[in-house]
Amino acid sequence: MTFTTAKPQVELATDKYQLESGCPHPLGATPDKDGVNFSIFSQHATFVELLLFDRDDAAEPTQIIQLNPRLNKTFHYWHVYVKGLKAGAYYAYRVDGPDDLHGAGHRFNKDKVLLDPYARGNTNTLWQRNDALGSKDNLATSMRSVVIDISDYDWEDDQPLNRPMSETIIYEVHVGGFTKSPSSGCKHPGTFSGIVEKIPYLQELGITAVELLPIFDFDENNILREVNGKPLKDYWGYNPHSYFAPEGSYCVNPDVGNQIREFRDMVKALHKAGIEVILDVVFNHTDEGNHEGPIINFKGFFNSIFYHLVSWDKQYYMDYSGCGNTVNCNHPIVEKLIVDSLEFWVKEMHVDGFRFDEGSILSRGQDGVPMVNPPVVWHIETSETLAETKIIAEAWDAAGLYQIGYFPGYRWAEWNGRFRDDIRRFVKGDPGIVGAVAWRISGSADLYEVSGHLPINSVNFITCHDGFTLNDLVSYNDKHNEANGEHNRDGINDNLSWNCGVEGETDNPHIDELRRRQIKNFAAILMLSQGVPMFVAGDEIRRTQNGNNNAYCQDNEISWTDWNLVEKNADIFRFFKLMIDFRKCHCHSTLKRRYFFTGEINERGLPDISWHGCKLFSSGWHDSHARVLAFTLGGFDGEADIHIMFNMYWETLDFEIPSIEGREWYRVVDTALASPLDIVEKGKEIVVSGNVYPVKDRSVVVLISK
Repeated sequence: MTFTTAKPQVELATDKYQLESGCPHPLGATPDKDGVNFSIFSQHATFVELLLFDRDDAAEPTQIIQLNPRLNKTFHYWHVYVKGLKAGAYYAYRVDGPDDLHGAGHRFNKDKVLLDPYARGNTNTLWQRNDALGSKDNLATSMRSVVIDISDYDWEDDQPLNRPMSETIIYEVHVGGFTKSPSSGCKHPGTFSGIVEKIPYLQELGITAVELLPIFDFDENNILREVNGKPLKDYWGYNPHSYFAPEGSYCVNPDVGNQIREFRDMVKALHKAGIEVILDVVFNHTDEGNHEGPIINFKGFFNSIFYHLVSWDKQYYMDYSGCGNTVNCNHPIVEKLIVDSLEFWVKEMHVDGFRFDEGSILSRGQDGVPMVNPPVVWHIETSETLAETKIIAEAWDAAGLYQIGYFPGYRWAEWNGRFRDDIRRFVKGDPGIVGAVAWRISGSADLYEVSGHLPINSVNFITCHDGFTLNDLVSYNDKHNEANGEHNRDGINDNLSWNCGVEGETDNPHIDELRRRQIKNFAAILMLSQGVPMFVAGDEIRRTQNGNNNAYCQDNEISWTDWNLVEKNADIFRFFKLMIDFRKCHCHSTLKRRYFFTGEINERGLPDISWHGCKLFSSGWHDSHARVLAFTLGGFDGEADIHIMFNMYWETLDFEIPSIEGREWYRVVDTALASPLDIVEKGKEIVVSGNVYPVKDRSVVVLISK
């Protein structure tokens, strides 16, 4: 890009680079063949200084450029063009302005060196977080942004895959923890490159999309506390400080500005394997925390508009996020930054979708009150750049706003927390909830249909990063978070879990067999339900966190994937793999419907769905003692009919099977049987004789008609 600029500015004799006034757009640092254009927004700033560094570890800048408000300011944008500067240079800012912290909420401090909010990469070689606090000048220990030429990359015709939402199976994964264990055998463990090395595993499992825990740049060196002499850090990454820059610790060579290239390499490789990339994004709060937190960028540039501030004393922050501050998402400038970020990741990084952490904060107006038509939500929905992008909300926040089924915006899918809770209760054996379970497995029409949404608006999950792993869900009644150093007070207490008789690990073969069966029950129900299934990495091999249900600070074996479990729990991996394949094979009229059930009759006289209990057409939805549910899915357009039986009672029960003229039933799944009979491969289904099937205690059976 070549910039049209005004007359050159006057340089000092010692200046290394010539300056021109530059352009207000685009924001950030944008190189072309002759130099770099810098532009930042700061509405109330009275002083802006651009610092240029030759190296990421340079204690002093090579050149300091003080921006002249007459030559280098347009509206509230400060800008300058530096001739001769190349990609790979390092830079940062100092900004000053009015001293009115309590009244207007300004937090300007020219002694703090600031990152560019639109930076494409940052380095933290010298970074000392404590120096970003208080009044101390932190030049010698500050982070630096990197000038990156995003046009210099060969995508090889790659584009976002645009797979239909109805055909999506999401695998939630932490980039670092997935391959950081020595057992991964990766050349570059804990990186984007490590994900690439595990693509054959992902392909064999059969998932269609990875949902990456936050990869926006965060302070991975932020030590929260020490426990038994071991530092606990911000491991999950839900405290970003930069919305356009990939996390440096996930890169092999971040200090030379390779962040963009390494992320793109991962995306391109995943796309070649047919796997989409969804990013977990955190626009609800930042790493700058509350009034005692560091000044990294947003506080120093536009604190008074970027955050929700307490009205009676604006030195304090409203905390709807539970993390110290809350982003003021529906201020026009903040809305622009959010949409600019999303469009950047789609247009320039080829990302396929986003999951919005505490997404309900996006619906809060500038006064903090939820809006009927929040501008940022509708801007995301109507953006042409994002038209084919998957959009998923965590439809709640830490201040009690809960919008499941009511999130504003038609395209937005939601993490269905009701699905998680109802299925957990059902599988552990709670009575009297089969009606709720029927709603969940049929797409949660009770939550979504009234607002004009569809089954694909429900992202179904039993586990995610936050809470027990699937193995721990069937192994622990209580959380065991002592390793977090918060005296086991953190994490939720009501996990809706059941340990099958013994708390934690056991060598009792009967309990272990029951736990395996329960894991298979959960996997089967998830893959048999209408909506979009999601599960967390490692559930398919019984990854454990030893009962820790809040491992946000555990960058160690507690959180890392142990790849030895692939062989140890090969039967669980096989079950997940074949259940995913079964879902894919019954993709149109039975397991992955676009619309809710209507009662349509197929050519064999079967409705699209009919409900049963142990007896046909006797569902027991309102039976306060019921722990069983069965249903028949009528297949259309050549698909097989499917009959599914759930018995969460502690004894074997006989279930009636419907008769279909000219067809027989064949068993595909029976979770009470040992592998490989628990699930059979396509074409190897086992014929079932008679009109009754004895479903063993705490098990799931799936039949298809032929």
